[in-house]
Amino acid sequence: MSAFAALYDRTLALSRGRHATATMAAVSFADSSFLPVPPHPLLALLVMADPARAYRYATICTLASVAGGFLGYAIGDVLYDTVGQWLIARLHYETQMEAFQTMFAEWGFWLIAGKGLTPIPFKIVTIGAGIAQYPLAPFFAASVLARAVQFFAIAWLLKHQGGRIDRLVRRYGTALGWTAAALAVAVLAWLIWR
Repeated sequence: MSAFAALYDRTLALSRGRHATATMAAVSFADSSFLPVPPHPLLALLVMADPARAYRYATICTLASVAGGFLGYAIGDVLYDTVGQWLIARLHYETQMEAFQTMFAEWGFWLIAGKGLTPIPFKIVTIGAGIAQYPLAPFFAASVLARAVQFFAIAWLLKHQGGRIDRLVRRYGTALGWTAAALAVAVLAWLIWR
């Protein structure tokens, strides 16, 4: 067994732990407001470990993400002059935020809902909605739509194709592991030196 296959098995075992669901929910909540770590890999691991609970995990991830979105909204609305500007600068999203605010006034609901199909970090959407003081009811509805599309798509795919993916990981685990490690180093280097 390769080192990556052993790591994969250990990670799947950890995803069956009693704190795994709470950890996924906490990361999902924080990702929507301040943490630059997406919950998608955790969701994927939990579904791979227990496919029968796939939609339960997607629901928890969605609800936690939407709840965290309200913290992001508060950062934008109430704390933008202090915490909001600091967070945006820390994540290097100043340029994206200016462009986003311009689009927000025109597209509002669809910008939030459509985020589910784009690489824009959800925290930018939630903070931007707060800055724009977008009405809370459509913000909530669009957030549920955006996050549910992503999380339920992952849950559905892994519930129905998880066995194939598991076999691919086990067969090509070393190559996939080294490729993922190289991509992680490249992304980290890009973030440091951009």
